[in-house]
Amino acid sequence: MVHARRAPARVPTGTRTDSSRTQMDSVHSDLKVAIVVADIAIVLIVGSLLIMLFRRLKQPPVIGEITAGIVLGPSLLGLLPGDVTGFLFPVELRAHLSMISQVGLLLFMFLVGWEFNGQLLKRRSGAVATVSLSAIGLAFTLGIGAAALLYDRHDVVDGEKISFGYFAAFLGIAMSITAFPVLARLLTETGLARTRVGALSLAAAALDDVMAWTLLAFIVVIFGAGGDGTSTLVTVLGLFLLYVALMVFAVRPLLRRLVARLVRGGTASPFLVPLIAAGAFLSAYATSWIGVHAVFGAFAFGLVMPREPRALLAESLHMPLESATRLLLPIFFIVTGLNVNIGALGWTGLGELAIIMVAAIVGKLVAASLAARASGMNWQESYAVGLLMNTRGLTELVIH
Repeated sequence: MVHARRAPARVPTGTRTDSSRTQMDSVHSDLKVAIVVADIAIVLIVGSLLIMLFRRLKQPPVIGEITAGIVLGPSLLGLLPGDVTGFLFPVELRAHLSMISQVGLLLFMFLVGWEFNGQLLKRRSGAVATVSLSAIGLAFTLGIGAAALLYDRHDVVDGEKISFGYFAAFLGIAMSITAFPVLARLLTETGLARTRVGALSLAAAALDDVMAWTLLAFIVVIFGAGGDGTSTLVTVLGLFLLYVALMVFAVRPLLRRLVARLVRGGTASPFLVPLIAAGAFLSAYATSWIGVHAVFGAFAFGLVMPREPRALLAESLHMPLESATRLLLPIFFIVTGLNVNIGALGWTGLGELAIIMVAAIVGKLVAASLAARASGMNWQESYAVGLLMNTRGLTELVIH
């Protein structure tokens, strides 16, 4: 293995991290690239094995990918002597894995937006808002309740005492988030994206997370910087609405003209894939700059992307991008687990985790299910919406 020269067995336990960092600093750039490439190979192999296992258990591939990250991380592989996780996946190089995974994630979210069937939600825009607002409201409230129980044990972070309002607000927002990328992956893999339940859940989750990120910006200024949170909230909302208007009234017609020029004569230009991918990345940058997660920019670009000529675009654009996401997207879900250490919780931590999970699950499940039922869905569909809105993932880690 490319790490053999590091001789980890001779590094004292108490100084392993500092020594590894020093050694990694001395490794030349070509070897760093080789280590990252080897790490990607490990990720893909382990991920593929666990995906096959979970398919036998009738679980979607994304569950296997997330589990693979936990297996490769400190929760399992890290329990072995010699810091195997740190040896295979040096902390200094994990950022490179994350950046590579983001490419796959953004391309995937573009495809989700492109395939999104808005006709399934025709005359149901009110249901989307009701489900989203209800789920946020109850989950946020229960999150504040959980904060009241946990604050005394977590009121000091990095040596600084934080206010209850700050702690409660962040926990409430974390409870309110639905993991949009994970939900999109689940819906795509199970075929639910083409159903009324899946379309409602995806649209509600998108609205849910946009509001949560906007609220986060407001909370950060109010409690963190002590500035004018109201003006920040208005700024983020104003910029986001401007972004939406530009996408609908400027980008969409421009894309129609561009696609028409690139698919003339029944053949597609070789520039089609790179130009569309570039547009998705720039849209992701725009929403990130505004203060809303980059995945919404890629998703929105897919929403305004022309669908015709369907057969030609499916062959010349959709298939290449889908192949790229199948290769890169597993890295995103697996890398997430590398930073999760379940064993470090202890019995007290497990009890606190149970409190947080109850608040998160009950808040989303009850509120989203009742709201979906009130919109005219039957109880089975409503319960499914509540379950789907409970999808969690990396977004909550980003919040914290």
